[in-house]
Amino acid sequence: MSTDFVSLRKEIFSRNWPLDDELTATAVTQPSHGFLHNPAGQYAFIYLTNYVKALSELHLARPFRELSLLDWGCGKGQVSKLFRDLGPGRLESCDIQDDTSDSAFGQATPILDRFQLPVTPLTHPVDLPYSNESFDIVVSFGVLEHVANDAASLAEIARILRPSGLFFCFFLPTRLSWTQAIARAGGDSYHDRLYTRASVEALLRPSGLQPRDLWYRQVFPKNTIHYPAFRLFEQMDQILTRYTPLRYFATNIEFVAVKPA
Repeated sequence: MSTDFVSLRKEIFSRNWPLDDELTATAVTQPSHGFLHNPAGQYAFIYLTNYVKALSELHLARPFRELSLLDWGCGKGQVSKLFRDLGPGRLESCDIQDDTSDSAFGQATPILDRFQLPVTPLTHPVDLPYSNESFDIVVSFGVLEHVANDAASLAEIARILRPSGLFFCFFLPTRLSWTQAIARAGGDSYHDRLYTRASVEALLRPSGLQPRDLWYRQVFPKNTIHYPAFRLFEQMDQILTRYTPLRYFATNIEFVAVKPA
């Protein structure tokens, strides 16, 4: 793992970032968007998108305004909105075209509508309608675990990334997650695939994408619980996942991978 990647992640995750008032006000209009109205739920998206910007500028040695980014599986659109405000040179959003509640095309999308964020419909479970080497950055916020074929999708992402391009994968559910165990015990198999560090590394290998940093995140549930002093709870959470064995029971395993130059 790259020391520069790890140190920057720790630094960005530890900052006190402001919430997005526009996102909060828009999310309150839909019950399905309630996790974005909850400060603890929204906050992860805030620091993760800022981390993408900071690491991309460091690794690619160019300002964010000169970089192209794909929000792969944009869903409700909160990630695209946050990236739009950070000012990439080119921002594309896409999602599978179906009527499920996960898709941007199967639910109310007040964020996409209010901020006029266009979404490219994906009509194939794997293939992406973009040319070879057309993006500097691809992000997955809770997407990879839901696609029909994760290995084939990673190969497709590698195809559209430019040499030295970055793939960020967030909210990937872990096999030993205590929250996943409770959900499954209650009959909820929303995540039919769960991951470990070894399975992530094995999954990446055929695509040619090289993992540069991998970490566990989120011991405490964030979407529905309103924590007092939510930033303090977030820092406590990060201490537990960074320095104690409780990290193996966290909800997410996450990584950034690089396409070789």
